[in-house]
Amino acid sequence: MGRQRPDTEAVTESIDSGIAELVPDLGGRNSWTLRVNGTPQSHVDLDDPSYLEFEYVRRLGHLVDLTAPSRVLHLGGGALTLARYVANLLPRASQQVAEIDAGLIAFVRRELPPPPRVRITTGDAREVLARARPGSFDLIVSDCFAGARTPAHLTSVEYVHQVSAALAEDGVYAVNIGDGNGLQFARSQCATVRSVFEHVCVLAEPGVFRGRRFGNFVIMAAHHGLPLQQLTRATAGDPFPGRVEHGTGLTKFIGGAPVTTDATAKLSPAPPSGLWGT
Repeated sequence: MGRQRPDTEAVTESIDSGIAELVPDLGGRNSWTLRVNGTPQSHVDLDDPSYLEFEYVRRLGHLVDLTAPSRVLHLGGGALTLARYVANLLPRASQQVAEIDAGLIAFVRRELPPPPRVRITTGDAREVLARARPGSFDLIVSDCFAGARTPAHLTSVEYVHQVSAALAEDGVYAVNIGDGNGLQFARSQCATVRSVFEHVCVLAEPGVFRGRRFGNFVIMAAHHGLPLQQLTRATAGDPFPGRVEHGTGLTKFIGGAPVTTDATAKLSPAPPSGLWGT
């Protein structure tokens, strides 16, 4: 099932947050890139859900490979790339996707039908977490963007505490953010997550870590340990190799960055003009 690639024709739809566009892959694959208001949000290969185009999604895929979660909550839906990956790898896993944009959900459902055992709900991430039973999920992934920026209320320690409450005792949390020059946002986000979870690491490409260019940081956290050695090997072997910082390396990266609260939270930095479709 699902849309078959019609030559080079894109599909465009008005959604709650603006304009969504599905752009077909010109390389011959039955795959699509979802753009929302010009910003690339997801890449989906309908014939091979195990194929992950975006590097930060590959990092999340490594975490799924290593932890094999049976109950997954995705905060932020996009075109359901990671949910499709989980369904392909772990067909018995139950998954919930929370997406605030109802129009986007309807568009994706129609054009790129989701796999089985994926329940999609409309709602803000914090509202969904507030309704979740304690210990409901083995993996929670927060990948929420308003355009190219993370909403402020999804960056605070109060939000991370909500995530922690919804996780099983041995569950894992992962969050994708963007940052660039100075890296104050990424440092504060690491400090914020580490104030709640005992075990934390952050993954990014070396140039992004050094602040030489704007890019994705994936923060992973748990109360009872992370597969750090395996994550390090897998990330180093990616087409665009990444680095994993934890322990003293993470402490050095954070420096004196403060924990973010609801009172101090701000939108993540905007990427430079022309990057991420901005």
